[in-house]
Amino acid sequence: MTKSFHVIAIKGILTLSVAMICAPPSALCGTGAKHPIGLGNVLTSKDGSQIYGFDIDQNGSDGVLATASTVETFNQDSGKITKSIAAKNLARNSYGADGIFSGDVGLITHYITPKGQIYARRAYQVLNPVTGNKLNGKWTPPLKDVDIKLVAENQTTSTSVVYVIELQKQDQPDLIVSNIGANTFSKTIRLDPNYFGLGNGPQLGQYTAANAAVMAESPDGGAVGGDAPINFLFDLATGKSKQFNGYNNGPFHAGDVNGLATDPNTGVTATTTELNAQVEFYDMAKQVGITAAQLPCTSDTDQTFSGSGIAIDPVNQFFLVSELSEACNNGESGAIVVYDEGGNYVETISGFPYTNETVLASPAVINPSKRMGWVFGGPGGVSQLQQFYY
Repeated sequence: MTKSFHVIAIKGILTLSVAMICAPPSALCGTGAKHPIGLGNVLTSKDGSQIYGFDIDQNGSDGVLATASTVETFNQDSGKITKSIAAKNLARNSYGADGIFSGDVGLITHYITPKGQIYARRAYQVLNPVTGNKLNGKWTPPLKDVDIKLVAENQTTSTSVVYVIELQKQDQPDLIVSNIGANTFSKTIRLDPNYFGLGNGPQLGQYTAANAAVMAESPDGGAVGGDAPINFLFDLATGKSKQFNGYNNGPFHAGDVNGLATDPNTGVTATTTELNAQVEFYDMAKQVGITAAQLPCTSDTDQTFSGSGIAIDPVNQFFLVSELSEACNNGESGAIVVYDEGGNYVETISGFPYTNETVLASPAVINPSKRMGWVFGGPGGVSQLQQFYY
């Protein structure tokens, strides 16, 4: 193993940034790491148009993305498009990719605008498996006319959790517990719109060891000086929930919850908040806070440099926090900041070419066995994905 260690002073604290090539894996490199830490390939959609959702298989080498007119599969190692599945009538058909689930099942939202109308209806289709390169099945939610807003990351078990709103019922929020590949449903949990409406910015994770969903939201819409975020634990068998207040640090308080990820095995959950550039860590099994960490080179008033989406690596027990504008380089590019589950800083991957259009982008998607992931937005903008290694 060849190592290169660089000592960096961040806010007066000495930390290690590790740039290395790992063979064989070690405690520093983690399971399966074989590449230098940093950016890798860039993928461009085959039709050159904006990407609306993507994911990669954590147990293989395939991935899926959607543009307005196509569903495309790709090789997550090379970043090459494998197959493009185009709609026959582009004026009336478009797509969004919701995620990959257990068994390499890809879920796609198919928007179909009926003739003579302006509003699309939604049909949910699956690639089962993604490597088959075909839309060959359906997912039929137990509620009518729902729009998927969030999907809990889970490719390990057949029990998946989806957060939806009912479009014809004043955006009533719900959790749907489903085996996506089998098109079966075990529970629908109706949520209180006063807590889980879109204006509260809810976030979603899955604590599979406890058969639970984890949610966090801002009860007053993330107001300056507002109330603390609230963390929820939902029993997926009964629908019952428990809740406790989150950290609310800084003179402006926490504001909106920008991102959330949960370790499916330990229940440790990380969130990012809008107004204070902090990452908060919680033990959902005990329903207590662990710590709140300030992102590197920031203060608790640095809203501009706050974190966004979070990815969880449960194999190496890391959280990967997307920082769309990196404070340590004065916002010239973005970064992914890695923490362990104790809230300790591990490393920063810099140089991500985030643009203004990626402000609301999804978190990174990762393959823990390869210590590799992809994020939305490359040098060419929203028609691209950027590969990275950590």
